[in-house]
Amino acid sequence: MRSILEVIEDQLVANRLPVAGVTIAALPFPNTPAVLSLHWHAFVENANMSDRAAVLYQSVPSSALQINVRWDQFADLEVDVLEASWELGAWDLRRIEAPGCERSRSPARAYTEMQTSFGVSPQAIDGERVFVADVPDADELIGAAARAGYVHWEFRPTWCGLWKDLAADVTLEKGGYRNPLCPLTARAYEPGDARTIVFQLGAAEH
Repeated sequence: MRSILEVIEDQLVANRLPVAGVTIAALPFPNTPAVLSLHWHAFVENANMSDRAAVLYQSVPSSALQINVRWDQFADLEVDVLEASWELGAWDLRRIEAPGCERSRSPARAYTEMQTSFGVSPQAIDGERVFVADVPDADELIGAAARAGYVHWEFRPTWCGLWKDLAADVTLEKGGYRNPLCPLTARAYEPGDARTIVFQLGAAEH
């Protein structure tokens, strides 16, 4: 079974677009699917049919993929995410623990954020699709997350990323990547209230 890093690398090579961010969402239950989303920083031409001389540009939709990775313990999944963010040159990795929507202070907003985490957009933005999604179990994943909560990781790659030319990180190799293995380990997860944990991966020059 492929790692999360391998899946991301396949998407980067296939799309050949700069990526602004990567997110992974998962339920707190062993061996359930996770959803990987890649958010591209790119635009495509869209001719204005009412004025053939005008050319409009629209952003490339994010890509959302269901990945069936095997993880018997939460630490197995987080180590996989850490390794992906480490080797792709991210400055840090953020883990957001979200409770079930009923326990949220703002259930409607929490539900919308949860849908987005699992690759589903409740509405278009300026008439454009937010995701091109291949998440066959999206409804089941969102339903379970609404009841039991979920975990959302996010990071910004330097390798093949929007941030490549802005990086001032002494841990990066030329090209914006890092060699394995990630020196950080997974942190314990306990379902409950909302919490954010930041794994610091990079280091400044000074």
